Amino acid sequence: MARPARRVVVAAIAAAAALGAAPAALACSSSGYTYAGLASASATHGVGARLTAIGGARVANGHVAGWVGVGGPGEGPNGKDEWIQVGLSGFEGSPNSDLYYEVTRAGSAPQYFEVEHDLAPGTTRRLAVLEVAGQPNEWRVWVDGKPVSEPIDLPGSHGAWRGIATAESWTTSKSLACNGFGYRFDDIQIAEQAGGAWRTLSNALPIRTGVNKLLRPSAASFEATSGTVDRSLASGMSAPQ
Repeated sequence: MARPARRVVVAAIAAAAALGAAPAALACSSSGYTYAGLASASATHGVGARLTAIGGARVANGHVAGWVGVGGPGEGPNGKDEWIQVGLSGFEGSPNSDLYYEVTRAGSAPQYFEVEHDLAPGTTRRLAVLEVAGQPNEWRVWVDGKPVSEPIDLPGSHGAWRGIATAESWTTSKSLACNGFGYRFDDIQIAEQAGGAWRTLSNALPIRTGVNKLLRPSAASFEATSGTVDRSLASGMSAPQ
């Protein structure tokens, strides 16, 4: 089954503070993407986090996802779209999640790869995208400490992109109710050099649009929700930001 292409929010990172105050009506009165997450303050060579699906996804139209990645619309050579991400996605008809990664090379359509299917609410995975040591512009996707992709060439990416950890919702309909989701991100780290040198995320830029909620108990953890979720799987969180 073909999946709709995801678009990352990097193009709006420079306006992160403004995004935090975006009108709630954006999520349900207009079609498109909404987000709740964090971005690193500077470029990095990788980003990783422990991601948990809280409760079950309730997708009225389109999809929901929680992911970590780098790149975005207009971030590739000559202003072309280019990115790599790995995460959990949810679609209409099921509360469960798929584990996926997605790659967009400059000038090419996004490619969606399913790693695991039909994962129950509460599933946790350690996810990362990391530039390969000694191979500038080559990236791999990692799940629970193991690579799940071959090296992927993304021209112009070396030392160029911020690390992002975010939830997203996408819909084509203005009339349907908001999609419901809940994702928890813990131990968010960024890589200071290709192949590793991981450090805890700090001084992150917040991303929030629409009615999505962003709760931050620490600099390197957050919970992103929309709608009602089972909070028994998400203890110790603070108030929405």
